[in-house]
Amino acid sequence: MADQEEVKKKKGTNIVVCGYPLSIFFIVVNEFCERFSYYGMRAVLVLYFRYFLRWDDDTATSIYHTFVALCYLTPILGAIVADSWLGKFKTIIYLSIVYAVGQIIMAISAIHDITDTDRDGVPDNMTLHRSGHGGSVTHRPGDRGHQAVRGGLRGDQFQDHQERQRSTFFSVFYLCINAGSLLSTIITPILRAQECGIYVQKQCYSLAFGVPAALMVVALVVFIAGSGMYYKAQPQGNIMLDVCKCIWFAVKNRFRHRSKQYPKKAHWMDWAEDKYEKLLIAQIKMVLKVLFLYIPLPMFWTLFDQKGFLILQPDQMQTVNPILILTLVPIMDSVVYPLIRKCGLNFSPLKRMTVGMFLAAMAFVAAALVQIEIDASEEYFTFDEDAIVVSTFMGNASIIQNVTLAMGKPSIAVAEDIKPNSVHMALQIPQYFLITAGEVVFSVTGLEFSYSQAPSNMKAVLQAGWLFTVAIGNFIVLIVAELAQIPEQWAEYVLFASLLVAVCFIFSIMAHFYTYMDPAEIEAQGGHCDFRVHLERTSNPNPPP
Repeated sequence: MADQEEVKKKKGTNIVVCGYPLSIFFIVVNEFCERFSYYGMRAVLVLYFRYFLRWDDDTATSIYHTFVALCYLTPILGAIVADSWLGKFKTIIYLSIVYAVGQIIMAISAIHDITDTDRDGVPDNMTLHRSGHGGSVTHRPGDRGHQAVRGGLRGDQFQDHQERQRSTFFSVFYLCINAGSLLSTIITPILRAQECGIYVQKQCYSLAFGVPAALMVVALVVFIAGSGMYYKAQPQGNIMLDVCKCIWFAVKNRFRHRSKQYPKKAHWMDWAEDKYEKLLIAQIKMVLKVLFLYIPLPMFWTLFDQKGFLILQPDQMQTVNPILILTLVPIMDSVVYPLIRKCGLNFSPLKRMTVGMFLAAMAFVAAALVQIEIDASEEYFTFDEDAIVVSTFMGNASIIQNVTLAMGKPSIAVAEDIKPNSVHMALQIPQYFLITAGEVVFSVTGLEFSYSQAPSNMKAVLQAGWLFTVAIGNFIVLIVAELAQIPEQWAEYVLFASLLVAVCFIFSIMAHFYTYMDPAEIEAQGGHCDFRVHLERTSNPNPPP
């Protein structure tokens, strides 16, 4: 009784505004600033690697995808710390500090004047600047390390009677992070293009990293300002260690009783009943069911995180994605999903995610068609002689140069006098619309699904598992980039699209046999109830999110 009164007291501190706890608005502002910081830094990172640190294209791309992958691996560490030791609030604070310090180090290391002793605008000690890139290594644990934890904290702010608001909030959250992404992808390149320097004016990467670092500090201050309003669930011991021990015991016990003389059990985790409580076993079953569903998901992120390669024209096209998200999220929530429910269709979360994966595959099919058009529009000259004369123009001055070609009768592309291609930039819009619609249907639903199906003491862990699929997707990009020897770009797009369609089919089968759960009800009954209520097969058109 005392514990229940304490919980009510903690949740009673939340002032309600427009049906939402006031604490949520502090988290939203914090999320906006933090996402501006992350995507702002990320928007210029490859350029920084290529033109400031002077890495070649392959090295810059590999390091970039490794950076993104590691950012999505660290939530597992953050989730363990939050659920087992510090709690969500303190974990977010500490990791945010690490994040901010890392970005400040990056901003300082991007000042070319630090090692420009001869004042020619070129850093003389590139090793020092590259070691300063360790700031990005430092802030990786802080970057996404707190992301899964914050996801759990967001959901904790809602009371049981605010289920509808909590479901809607995941869309509001996605709008928020994409608003931050939109502004950062517009503003940060502008900041980078500014010239700064004490002795020689150069492109200002330090400003491009410094402003996101300042926004991260603002995010931290805003988050701390709302401290007194948050509902802060207390950590419940080293839950991950307990889970691992329980699973290991179940496996060992099952192996010891593999003989046919022992009766079979309904689930292999039931072999842990000799030592562990039924509630913990039931919670582990819930987590394992969802993690099993996550197995095909990295393929979606493999395609999605290559959306930058769909850009055929200037950097400003990157803003199309967040603009479309800001448009499509409210349309989906206010128009499309309600209309589907009124039609009596059971468009469950897993079905939405399946549709999202299919839309992403179609985006790459559209990209392949555009690439074919581009390839067909390019013009070439073929030379019969090994030695040719090349004329280049610098302003009004003409420079004539003799060039000897290495191979006999090669073909070279002419870029000065021949129009590169006749494909209009607007042809990119369909592929951007498809990849963004897929993201909205897949990612927003996935975040909501992960929270709703997680036990109360493992929500951050399951959110970390969701983000882990993004990391695996980026590692797949690295592997394919190293191993694939596909000469035609359009063929590579078709390959990825085909793989995702196959994965989409597999996921749809897995989703069909998934049993939706109510973790709160299962935990309330101590794990003794039969929670296998397959809502996919009921007449209820509105399964839990």
